[in-house]
Amino acid sequence: MQNLENKVALITGGSKGIGYGVAAALMEKNMKVAITSRTAAHAEEAAEKLNKIGKGEALGLEADVRDLASQQQAVKELTDKWGQLDVLVANAGIGHFAPIGEMTTEQWQETIDTNLTGVFYSIKASLPALKSSKGYIITISSLAGTNFFAGGSAYNASKFGLTGFSQSVMLDLRQDGIKVTTIMPGSVATHFNNHQPDSKDDWKIQQEDIGQMVADLLQMHPRTLPSKIEVRPSQPQ
Repeated sequence: MQNLENKVALITGGSKGIGYGVAAALMEKNMKVAITSRTAAHAEEAAEKLNKIGKGEALGLEADVRDLASQQQAVKELTDKWGQLDVLVANAGIGHFAPIGEMTTEQWQETIDTNLTGVFYSIKASLPALKSSKGYIITISSLAGTNFFAGGSAYNASKFGLTGFSQSVMLDLRQDGIKVTTIMPGSVATHFNNHQPDSKDDWKIQQEDIGQMVADLLQMHPRTLPSKIEVRPSQPQ
């Protein structure tokens, strides 16, 4: 896929954080990028901001990864507009953190439905178009998908599951010409879990760093597939 100009990407949860950083990086490569959010206003506001980059083209779509029909509609809208889908970045995610005795069934279900089942739905909805384009799937897991911690039962389960799911999908699809990579970041300066990034987060991975990584992956020679990438701050506090 080395030449990215006019290629088309779908980024779930792309209105802020890592998703937004990836969208901005791909638009710098003159790609067409559809970003989704559960709130139409958030998706459209982010797309308007992205379009001011002056390169590529952004489209904001309302979609919920927990709903297969919603994901299928998002894919239909972008393929109706641009005629193809080359890249899926399955980024949408949430985190509920509490000891198991305090974790509610609603928090557990929302975490699994968003972080794990939501990626399954995103891939299922995108797969026909990606098979046609021999495209690329990138899932955003976490170092929490290999390192467990207290209070993280739901989040750990979702990300351990996502890492394993992504690697299995990679094996399923590589003979179809579709590449699959999962990126597993450590601490990232984003709005995740209602955090407000500020100067105290300068030591963390920045959203544009993940964006650069995604762009680099897409431009790598087709014969080579980095199937799983762990990325962490070089000098953590």
